[in-house]
Formats: sequence, structure tokens, C-alpha cells
Amino acid sequence: MAIRPSFVAERSLWDRGITLVAGIDEVGRGPLAGPVAAGAVVLAPGIRATGRFRWLSRVRDSKQLTPAAREDLAHFIWEHAAGAGIGFVSVEMVDRIGIAEASRQAMLAAIGQLVERPSHLLIDAFRLPACALPQTPIIQGDAKSRSIACASIIAKVARDHFMDQQELFYPGYRFFSNKGYATPEHMDALRVLGPCALHRRSFSPVREMLAAPAAV
Repeated sequence: MAIRPSFVAERSLWDRGITLVAGIDEVGRGPLAGPVAAGAVVLAPGIRATGRFRWLSRVRDSKQLTPAAREDLAHFIWEHAAGAGIGFVSVEMVDRIGIAEASRQAMLAAIGQLVERPSHLLIDAFRLPACALPQTPIIQGDAKSRSIACASIIAKVARDHFMDQQELFYPGYRFFSNKGYATPEHMDALRVLGPCALHRRSFSPVREMLAAPAAV
């Protein structure tokens, strides 16, 4: 059975007077194409999944939700969160600094989009050495913490919207359906069309395709 996110991690901080707690998560580590994205969400201290915040009871790790559910919840998160931000790191940067560091940079960018500086970060698995803010990495945080789960939802929706638009510029790869992941249709398109500017050149099999000699 899937773990249901709660406010256990947040409440332990709220009870100590730490009110501006930001959940942080990234999406898009695995795709062969497209940027990596991250979300940062601050929920009001003491908030409960009742009344106008009943939607919080439906919050899950974004991977466990349908696209329609993510879209619906993202609307509520942007409307009702005390703070929210999105950060993107480009394909070029992913290739230059590696996906792990690119994920950290996307998280830092998302934190930078928050109107108020948070007092503490709850981060899905990662620690951010470049950030001086107090932070707690939580393994499977997007499945355990509602703040982190909310961050994963807005990041996933934002990245999906970006990838949907890329079919206009890079037709044939069906980025609107595969979002850059290595689906059979995406792999077929790669073999026929070759990599485009949106593909991560440091990722296999894109790297091998670019290194292979051109057919005579």
C-alpha cells in the first residue's frame, strides 16, 4: 500500500515555532530530453486537510497521481499555499554539470522564487550544501511529507507543460505524450530522426547515437 503524506515532519518544526517550512522536490531526473525542474512550497503552519483545505487529503507523490489530478491539485496549491516557486535547469546545464548537481541547482532556483525566505527546508532525499538554510533530507519525502508532495506536484505540472509545447519546435518525438522519457515511441523516433537540441547528450543512448559514425 502506498504511503500517504502527512504533516508529521512539518508539525515537529511548527511546534518549535519554526513557521516558514518549505517542502522541496525535483522532477525530470530520468528523461532523455528536457530540463530538470524543482518545486518549493510553503504551507501555512497548523494547516489541516479540512474545509477549504480539504484538497490536501488528495495530495500524493506526483508519480502516484493522474495528469488530471495533478493539474487540479496544482491549481489549489498555487492558490492556497503561503508560498510557491518553480526552478528549471536547462538541458545544456544538465550535460555540463551532471544531473545530480542540476537537480540541486533547480531546487535552489525554486527556493529563490519564494517571496519570503523559508526558515527550514524539507527536501526529498537531497541535501543542499550550497544553501545555508537549516534543512532536513527525507528519504521518500514526496510520499511522506505533504509539503514535499505539493512541491513535486507543481514541479511535475510545470515541466509537463513545458514538454507539451516542445512538439511545436521538435515535431515527431511526441514530447507531449512521453515528456522526454524513454518510451518505446520516443526510442523509435530517436532511431529515425536522431537526437534534437532538447536531448541530453550526456545520457545513454543519446551519447552513443551522437558518437556513432554516420552511415554511408
